[in-house]
Amino acid sequence: MRDLRITLVQANQIWEDKQANLHHFEQLISGVSTDLIVFPEMFHTGFSMNPEKLAESMTESQGLSWLKRIAAQKNAACYTSLIIEENNCFYNRGVFVEPTGKITVYDKRKCFGLAGEDLIFSAGKSSTIVVYNGWKINLQICYDLRFPEICRNEVKDETALYDVLIYVANWPERRKHHWNSLLVARAIENQCFVVGVNRVGTDANDLSYSGNSVVVNALGETEATTNENKEQIVTTTISKVSLIETREKLPFLKDK
Repeated sequence: MRDLRITLVQANQIWEDKQANLHHFEQLISGVSTDLIVFPEMFHTGFSMNPEKLAESMTESQGLSWLKRIAAQKNAACYTSLIIEENNCFYNRGVFVEPTGKITVYDKRKCFGLAGEDLIFSAGKSSTIVVYNGWKINLQICYDLRFPEICRNEVKDETALYDVLIYVANWPERRKHHWNSLLVARAIENQCFVVGVNRVGTDANDLSYSGNSVVVNALGETEATTNENKEQIVTTTISKVSLIETREKLPFLKDK
């Protein structure tokens, strides 16, 4: 049973400047050796409500081209989100990019009404679980974190639906207590590892972000974390054996 090395990229995003963000991320991860690299939400633009000038397509995307190159170069998958236009709709689309170039997508299901995201972006309609290196990974984006019903884990045919929940975010510092608490809750109730990657810095809307990126295990315990308000790259290894042992000792997922 293979362990999984995960790298959290807690970075300050440059507002709506794709080239500057891509250059900055490349510098930050230059020395990284890992299995999975996780960037913040809308990684190369910041959390912008200006999709008309920033949206890309799945066939012509500066962001996707960069992620594919990095994944191949690092022999590691990448997960983040970006603004995609498709069928005359805009999506905050999660993309899981593997070293082979395979892309698995997840459209954010819970658009953030407080910022008007629901008025501009179309919501996704289904969950996405990707299997990578023997791990089943449930892809999530930011505001999804507040809705436990959309990621409820369960056992089918003696096996849990997924092993890891990943949230990429631009989650403001003023609600960091919610972020920290909900990530732990999702880990405990779903008996899985939870990965949360958030940005730092201040955006053009004068919102501050403290990061608080973290990996939490199935018991709700912190396995890796970052320093607040600081750009930081953290790599940690999660254990499939320890996850299975927790589920066997505490078989809560089997109860309905």
